Amino acid sequence: MKIFETRQIREIDEYTISHEPVSSADLMERAAWGCAAWIMDHIPQANALLVITGPGNNGGDGWAIARMLADHGYGNIRLYQLQISHILSADAETNRQRLISQNIVPVSEICDAADLPPVGQSDVVIDALFGSGLARPLEGLSAALVQHINASACRVVSIDIPSGLMGEDNTGNPESGIIKASDTLTFQFPKRSFFFAENAKFTGNWHVIPIGLHPGIIEEKQTRYFFLQLSDLAGILKKRERFSHKGTYGHALLIAGSHGMMGAAVLGARACLRSGAGLVTAHIPQQGYPVMQITVPEAICQIDDSAACFTACTIHDTHTAVGVGPGIGMEADTVKAFSALLDTVKKPIVIDADALNILAAHPHLLTMVPQFSILTPHPREFDRIAGVSEEAYSRHLRAMNLANEKKLIIVLKGAYTAVLLPDGRCFFNSTGNPGMATGGSGDVLTGVILALLTQGYHPDEAALLGTYVHGLAGDLAAGEVGQQALIASDIIDNLGKAFLKIENYVPEHL
Repeated sequence: MKIFETRQIREIDEYTISHEPVSSADLMERAAWGCAAWIMDHIPQANALLVITGPGNNGGDGWAIARMLADHGYGNIRLYQLQISHILSADAETNRQRLISQNIVPVSEICDAADLPPVGQSDVVIDALFGSGLARPLEGLSAALVQHINASACRVVSIDIPSGLMGEDNTGNPESGIIKASDTLTFQFPKRSFFFAENAKFTGNWHVIPIGLHPGIIEEKQTRYFFLQLSDLAGILKKRERFSHKGTYGHALLIAGSHGMMGAAVLGARACLRSGAGLVTAHIPQQGYPVMQITVPEAICQIDDSAACFTACTIHDTHTAVGVGPGIGMEADTVKAFSALLDTVKKPIVIDADALNILAAHPHLLTMVPQFSILTPHPREFDRIAGVSEEAYSRHLRAMNLANEKKLIIVLKGAYTAVLLPDGRCFFNSTGNPGMATGGSGDVLTGVILALLTQGYHPDEAALLGTYVHGLAGDLAAGEVGQQALIASDIIDNLGKAFLKIENYVPEHL
């Protein structure tokens, strides 16, 4: 799914109105009905609903939603219009007249602080104050109303975007002027700001409401941002040929583990095997040999000269792809060995965990990383490499710049893991859940991506498919054991089901 800037969404709206053709009022009716239908599915009629509207088209949505809910049996609705302008948008005025003509929902105006409506904790507020076209922080009566609603601790359903939140950059946007929604019903596409951790307290759970925007202009309009979904990946997964053999699917070399950290090597090797690599060699310290041989009998062991850590390894021509980092530590000899590895390997590799920390501690090594290599940092690891960011949005911009400048693929892990490609594109992942916030989950991701790279997937594809599959396996695992009990091994155990789900996907239009 494409993610557009708010200005582009307005252009898509205008194109739809001109080329479907459909009137702007009828397009608003579609949007309002999508929201009303969601509310009817999720909020009982017994709840008191307070619909809060502003002067623009977002307010028009609110007027229409109130009318539709009243038509469908919701008997306890009150509408409050924020009176900061005596002129409503044309479509808002149309829907105001329709609601007044219906003569069911009482309407009040908020002209000053004395008019702020009483909001009970059991009430549900429908926030239709300001939409995604907002260009500056809220202030005055608008901000006071937002603060009043937030202080009530009631359930809030925001229409299109929480009022006060910008669609993209919220740097310097005061939190006190942004609605804290329980749910956000966004039209056709999620907004870019929804994918950053600092905005989660405003968006709550967001839901995309299709409103039938013109498919031609959606296809035609360019963007650098995407929401990675199953339909995007079904064509990427390669089918296995009947006469193939283990050599067909490559030979992965995973450099992992050290004294006390052999679990990282085990998880990475198991994930790599479960993700289809024909052969997996685990380069491990001497102490790890019995651990690996017993726990992952399918893996070949390449034993380091050191008993406890990575100090040197042999790269064979048969090694199709290399992954390095899980649990290797940062001993001086390990740093030297990693540097020697970068000096030897000239094709893309997967770099994670302690290998990322070594890059951070020795910045000159970053220039030695082969182009199109895949780095998989969590936010703190990335900050060590690129500098500390105060919020996720600025970290995201730094990651985009680094990926483009160094021609690297950066998998920036998080609730919506972002895969940042060297050509400037960004894919936010749609799979995964908080249960995956557990030790070893990242080691599994390294193994999955390494396996795909080993099988001949382009590095872009390996990163995108690997990230999606990893999250999907985590979702399947959570469905079995719950998020609380989920551990990294559960993700590995569900990789097969995740690949099958992609393999068996049938597009809806077929």
